Amino acid sequence: MKIEQIKIDFNVTPEIKRFVYVYLFGTADACYLVDSGVAGCEAEIESRMARLGFASENLKGIFLTHAHPDHIGTANYFRTKYGCKVYASEGEKRWIENIDVQFAERPIPNFYKLAGASTPVDVVVGDGDKIDLCDGNVLNVVATPGHSADEVSYVLNDCAFIGDAIPVKGDIPILVNVPDTRATLERIAALDCDTFYPAWDHTYDAREMQVKVAEAEALLNAIESAVKQSKAFAVSAAVKQSAVPSANLESASLSESSDLAAIVDEVCARLSAPMLKMNPLFKTTVKAFL
Repeated sequence: MKIEQIKIDFNVTPEIKRFVYVYLFGTADACYLVDSGVAGCEAEIESRMARLGFASENLKGIFLTHAHPDHIGTANYFRTKYGCKVYASEGEKRWIENIDVQFAERPIPNFYKLAGASTPVDVVVGDGDKIDLCDGNVLNVVATPGHSADEVSYVLNDCAFIGDAIPVKGDIPILVNVPDTRATLERIAALDCDTFYPAWDHTYDAREMQVKVAEAEALLNAIESAVKQSKAFAVSAAVKQSAVPSANLESASLSESSDLAAIVDEVCARLSAPMLKMNPLFKTTVKAFL
């Protein structure tokens, strides 16, 4: 079975350039996408399909790892034009089917240009599900939350499509739940797969995947340490300024102790990574550690 990696470039802001990888696999008679890139890249995907001998009208399904704009942007286009089914988890469905809700709860610059249109989810998938493909292969669903509330990965034979499940050393770590992210790292490390297909990088073999997991664990530990130190610093400063009794330090809420932006600044300084502040979603990551 042919698997093709398609790189989609986009801008969150004029200053923040990003990219995402979409995966195309299958045969000329029945093909599938894992994630769909940002709105506006439809022609790019169709052109790649044609060059590789995949007939667009034989696109049977889009397997969404999660609901973020760079993963759902063309799903409605392909579903409407070719009648393919859209697969996603229950926890991501609400944001996929109503992008206005997603924007209200997770506003980012350029959101609507990237996210495209709300898309009906035809098949809800969950951990352990097995999806029969048209060629006789079976796609297995693996829960890998943390980056997003209910992200899933898809395993095809000895290949794993892992979306944004792994925080990346040297990039902006974006996550909403720290325990879930740590559990996901363990789960991906335990997968019996030869090749891993991330949304952020070239494909990894099993050995390199173990290295990426170890780097992600180290990154989480570094952020956690910086956040704890920064929160303690912020609470201590608040005590001095507002006379909060020292006995109440542990119970002091974030709103009572400091502004989140100040903690983000301190975390970035402790990590020697001021560029993290460029992406507004890093605040979400810091908040997850709090």
